[in-house]
Amino acid sequence: MSIARKKRFIETVAKIFMWAAMFIVFGFVISVLWTIFSKGCKAMSWDMITKLPGGGFYIGKEGGFLNAIVGSLYIVGASTVLGLLISIPVVFFLNVYLTKDSKLAYVARMAFDVLFGVPSIVYGAFGFTIMIYFGLRTSLLGGIIVITLLIIPIFIRTMDEATRNFPRDILDASFALGATRWETLKVVVRQIAPGIATATLLSIGRAIGDAASVMFAAGYTDSIPTSLSQPAATLPLAVFFQLSSPIPEVVDRAYAAALVLTIIVFVLSICGRFITNRFSKNKV
Repeated sequence: MSIARKKRFIETVAKIFMWAAMFIVFGFVISVLWTIFSKGCKAMSWDMITKLPGGGFYIGKEGGFLNAIVGSLYIVGASTVLGLLISIPVVFFLNVYLTKDSKLAYVARMAFDVLFGVPSIVYGAFGFTIMIYFGLRTSLLGGIIVITLLIIPIFIRTMDEATRNFPRDILDASFALGATRWETLKVVVRQIAPGIATATLLSIGRAIGDAASVMFAAGYTDSIPTSLSQPAATLPLAVFFQLSSPIPEVVDRAYAAALVLTIIVFVLSICGRFITNRFSKNKV
């Protein structure tokens, strides 16, 4: 076999493997979505998303999981805002205030890489230990704090990668024109806005789908919390508790909750894609 024919053969085999891998992944995605939609639509109704659990909800009677929807939105919304407020200054400090070969920046990035891979249940156990130490009970505030800790490494590492690809010449030009570091940050924010949107989307996806950490910190309740000291339900926990029921009607409601969760993530993904495309127009 000549060298040219051998190269063509290897390229053909590689293409076959790539196409096969793509179809396998695509098949898994379609299978998961079809299972959620086919089983969730059977139990989905207006009552499911507009009413709180009734007295016999967990044995297949009246009620819905509005408490889990609102609780998830409370926790994810608050933790996302807190995560952004904490992460953005850290990213700017690593990339604007520190030099490119700074040892502190290297150690910080390595630490955040480790935290990025820590299982969510570890965050939940850590938060639960802290809550016990301070005499706190499971509550909406506990869920917000634990989820914030969970998504901060995602925020920082995703935005950090976007900022590290930022042209250093623009920073040098800004400093050469007499701009302060704070004024230069405005230029950086405008250029890395797509990275911030991507980091936010990834963090929300991780936060809204997590069950292990909020089980320790937020607890569960059939009512909507009216203060930070009250426990809060979430959609992942609603799916978990209902899916373990021996009653078929309750199991179907678990798939309905999973369907609502999937729709929320899908809508957020569309919004994140729109924001990313909009801000990409400002990139140099």
